[in-house]
Amino acid sequence: MSSTVSPLAPTELPDMPEIAGVRLATAAAGIRYKGRTDVLLAILDEGTTVAGVFTRSKCASAPVEWCRAKLKGGKARALVVNSGNANAFTGKTGKQSTALTAQIAAKAVACSQNEVFLASTGVIGEPLDASKFDGVLGDLAKSNAPADWIGAAKAIMTTDTFPKVATATVKLGKAKVTINGMAKGAGMIAPDMATMLSFVFTDAPISAAALQSLLKSGVEDTFNAVTIDGDTSTSDTLMAFATGAAAAHGAPKISRASDPRLKAFTKALHALLADLSEQVVRDGEGARKFVEIIVEGAVSKMSARKIAMSVANSPLVKTAIAGEDANWGRVVMAVGKAGEPADRDKLSIAFNGIRVAKSGARDPSYDEKQVSEAMKAPKIQIKVSLGLGKGRDRVLTCDLTKEYVAINGDYRS
Repeated sequence: MSSTVSPLAPTELPDMPEIAGVRLATAAAGIRYKGRTDVLLAILDEGTTVAGVFTRSKCASAPVEWCRAKLKGGKARALVVNSGNANAFTGKTGKQSTALTAQIAAKAVACSQNEVFLASTGVIGEPLDASKFDGVLGDLAKSNAPADWIGAAKAIMTTDTFPKVATATVKLGKAKVTINGMAKGAGMIAPDMATMLSFVFTDAPISAAALQSLLKSGVEDTFNAVTIDGDTSTSDTLMAFATGAAAAHGAPKISRASDPRLKAFTKALHALLADLSEQVVRDGEGARKFVEIIVEGAVSKMSARKIAMSVANSPLVKTAIAGEDANWGRVVMAVGKAGEPADRDKLSIAFNGIRVAKSGARDPSYDEKQVSEAMKAPKIQIKVSLGLGKGRDRVLTCDLTKEYVAINGDYRS
């Protein structure tokens, strides 16, 4: 957690309404740092359904493996999140830590261990002393304070510089339902999720299967379309919890994601995920520029995504943006190395709406001074037009600065 807030941070945080069936409490358990809030306990009413998508890393953390196994039950009563230690690459000790944490949480909340979900973020490879949760979770479970969503978002931060929250209210049937979300993440972020934790809560009565389907489709053009540094974490977790409390106010119970009554809810959920994922990019470690990469005219959307990611993950492109240099030659390089269909002589490139390259050569009207001025903006859009088909995609990233190196060079010290 940095003392300097990212210059790309939102100017204000939204008012986060309460969600019936969700209680949040935080504490300082001394996981890694003294005197810092580092544990979040979410207590969920009986009947809450759960869905989740996780990292595709082959070295997934112990909490990720725990959640995958418990997700099959479809029910949740508690969520425990800690920062400071990822409980990843910790062998048998890691599994024992998750089991003990779940045991402590289940006792505190009076539920089955199969209804407890876990997430950890922080340093990889160091054992997590789960005994530090003993007593802490019990005290948190007794807390009856109103849900502090901002405090909860702060509790899960690591190198983040600001808490990331979003909210939406939408009609389901004739009833009003609320969706609240929080996220953390600032580095080691690439598609297939990232060192990114995100938790979404709603009072809508939606089955676990329908929620899972909504989450899976919602992640593709949001959290899976952002990258900070091209690295996929061991701990990526995005979970959704539906308490169903709005059924008491007339919200219909939804069992299928294809239910037409879900149209407005689905749109709101996708918008909320997009908001949270953009906040993650705006808090990229050391970031000074918010960067949007658009690739159009590709042979397919998938091809456009791969090319966009090649540009977004190029250290040469990212450092040029940090230096406010419209070095479109580096974009050409990144397009060419992506391994996707591209024709050099059809390629056009624009920075913030100013075309710098056309038909495989420098644009005849190229004006270095005009483009250099445009590169000083906090938001940079790079548009690549391939001229091959109708495939289009968009990914978000940030620049690569000296601060990124400093943050990651000192991360464990």
